[in-house]
Amino acid sequence: MAMKIHFKNILVLIWAAGLCFCVIGCSGKKDNSKDVNLEQKEDFVEIPEINHTWYYFTENDFVQIDKPQNAPGVVKKAWTEAVRISSANSLGVMEDGSSKGYAVVNRLGVICVQNEDTELCIDSYLFKDRTAGNLGFWNDTPIFSVYKSAFFNDTILNPVYKNDDSQHFFLVQFDENAKISYPLVNSNNLVGNLNCEVTDFTWNGTEWICSVKTVDGSRNSFSYVKWKTSVPLLSVTPATASKDITVEEVSSEEFRKSKEIQDYTFAPERIKKMLTGFSDKKSFYLEVKSAGGNSVRKYYNQSKESGEELYARAVIDQSWSCVLFEDGTLFIEGALPGKHILRGGKSVAIRLPKLPAGFLYSEFVISGTTLYAAWEESSFYEVGRSGFIKINLDKTLYSRLI
Repeated sequence: MAMKIHFKNILVLIWAAGLCFCVIGCSGKKDNSKDVNLEQKEDFVEIPEINHTWYYFTENDFVQIDKPQNAPGVVKKAWTEAVRISSANSLGVMEDGSSKGYAVVNRLGVICVQNEDTELCIDSYLFKDRTAGNLGFWNDTPIFSVYKSAFFNDTILNPVYKNDDSQHFFLVQFDENAKISYPLVNSNNLVGNLNCEVTDFTWNGTEWICSVKTVDGSRNSFSYVKWKTSVPLLSVTPATASKDITVEEVSSEEFRKSKEIQDYTFAPERIKKMLTGFSDKKSFYLEVKSAGGNSVRKYYNQSKESGEELYARAVIDQSWSCVLFEDGTLFIEGALPGKHILRGGKSVAIRLPKLPAGFLYSEFVISGTTLYAAWEESSFYEVGRSGFIKINLDKTLYSRLI
């Protein structure tokens, strides 16, 4: 890495100060030039080339390619402005037995996946000049957030930004049938200022705690609010929000507390059991999501051995759980939809195809027996090329393991 300041340490400071960027893209931007070395490398399941396919993003689509490093070069941008998968999650198994997943592609749209079927729903208006991410679910409906970064988004300097309150979107729902997104709550539904953005928040399924940034030329100020709806969330619109939601101010301390990174000892037991042994060897930051759930929970593990920290994401489903580290180390346990329990309930370690130096894995989603894992070319806070890999876990795992 060219800079000596470790970005993950910056993340901790930002979170602690309560002035962090939107949770989107907190992927720990750094060079991915190392492998995770376990003593028993034979325990890893390798991914045969015939069982995976690479894709990269253009400005308006995704295209298959043989290797990420062969994707056309692009100008690196701040992660808030780059085309990249910023958030993803599985919905879980539906009543009809189907299993869906979704991924928010910053500056582009929403990807819907069902088993090996993949569809990109582009929204050129909503995504054009906004940072999008924080995917969650309300009654099986995908919702996510958008905002404009005062640090990197030039459109925030436009004089009409202060006057056009309809542009300050915050919470959005994705309608899969119509393939478009609808605003639910705007930033100025929460505070009285027109030129404001919800830059960060937490949501426990009922209550929201938000940091709202008001932009006034070179002067910026923050407000912290807590709100909830008096009607079903999906029936709220920016026009009705004044009567459908209740808002109260909270202290910056309460907001910071809601964003605290907890010690790994408080992580879900299923995750700790799955990473037994590994957590003693590596320090890491971990984001944990529930399939079909709301906000992520964050943990930090300090290992007994020295070494640079990794960043990882985890998803816990009713029948399976999975953790993906940025270097491609993946752990999975349980039973994927329609399949038996892997190795009698023991975790399986998988080594995803190695990425070149300067690239890393980030978000992931599992639908049926298909794994979709995002990759991006990363340098500190900037992102270049990006895309995802699609892996057939049925052929990779179930045809080879008992």
